[in-house]
Amino acid sequence: MRVLQVSELNAYLKDLLDSDPILSDVWVRGEISNFTRSAAGHMYFTLKSDSSQLRCVLFRGNARFISFVPTNGDAILAHGNISIYEVSGQYQLYVDVIQPEGVGLLQLQFEELRQRLEREGLFDVARKRPLPRYPRCIGVVTSSTGAVWHDIQNVLTRRYPLCELILSPAQVQGADAPTSIIAALEALQFDGRAEVIIVGRGGGSAEDLACFNDEKLARAIFAASVPVVSAVGHETDFTIADFVADLRAPTPSAAAELVAPHVREMAQEIADRHDRAHDAILAEFRHARSELDRSRFRMSRIGPESAIRQERQRLDAVLDTMHARIESRVELNRSRVVATTRELTLLHPQQIMERGYAMVLDRATGARAHSVTALHPRQEVLLRFHDGAAEATVNGAVGSTSVRAEKEDD
Repeated sequence: MRVLQVSELNAYLKDLLDSDPILSDVWVRGEISNFTRSAAGHMYFTLKSDSSQLRCVLFRGNARFISFVPTNGDAILAHGNISIYEVSGQYQLYVDVIQPEGVGLLQLQFEELRQRLEREGLFDVARKRPLPRYPRCIGVVTSSTGAVWHDIQNVLTRRYPLCELILSPAQVQGADAPTSIIAALEALQFDGRAEVIIVGRGGGSAEDLACFNDEKLARAIFAASVPVVSAVGHETDFTIADFVADLRAPTPSAAAELVAPHVREMAQEIADRHDRAHDAILAEFRHARSELDRSRFRMSRIGPESAIRQERQRLDAVLDTMHARIESRVELNRSRVVATTRELTLLHPQQIMERGYAMVLDRATGARAHSVTALHPRQEVLLRFHDGAAEATVNGAVGSTSVRAEKEDD
């Protein structure tokens, strides 16, 4: 006989309950009693029926996703898994979704899946991809016989005839629809031409749109290699595909308008870009001209032309100085010449002879006799006066200061 510890038995029972496929994903209906909320934000309560009760716990991480605040006496539907709290040995329901009773099962399943995928980050806005501004090819996943394909073609033919449309047909209603839509998505990605994909169908009941709440389809949209636009039902309809897609369109026609611009908008944008480019070119031209003017100014100050002008000015100044000095020197020399001329004039023999003196010249040699001793008798001489000359012959010397000469008439 094998004897188990209490902890061993509780752990064994916990493993049994956790591995049971029904108890790991169960919905329970009941009335809330003994409701408490811990300081950490966890909710503890009991679900009661007429003759039974079940202890439940809703941890804070899941409690923040519920859409109402439960109170004692509320009739609810709770989703979660059954397991054992090993410390006390008591089994309980670990709740992840609660809804007031009266909400349909499809809505409960929708909320449970939505909250679970949101916790995983599939709806994170930060990971959503922007749509291409001018797609060259648009893929469409919808029924080939429905109005959606026709509407999308009409809208894009009118608004944006530049793109290519590719239809990847799929079932959009019924139990096999999720698998068909996933296959159509994969076919477009394998083809490789589509730059954005529209997944859509027309309006319908919640049961008709239920295939777009499939978890596998949500994960296929999340893993798509190009942006996906969800266009399911009418504007008031919401599916899991809307939350996980990169963009939700209220209707398929609106999706066609969202994935591509209108040609008139493109023409206006081209005109605006032309104007901006023109203005930018003019501004760049003005800036370049201003830079050129500044460069020319700088070059004019440091270039050879500036140096030549400066040297020319310096040379002109030097020449002016030289001319001034030369004129000063010439004027000084002119004054000296005038003074010397005046002095020479005063000292010239002509001036003396005009006062009655004469020069005695040897008639033969023309030499001037400076002294009486230079004369000899019968020497022919020339007496030079200020107004002419007379020939004479020396007869002899008379003392040391005079000479007697006999003038001969010609």
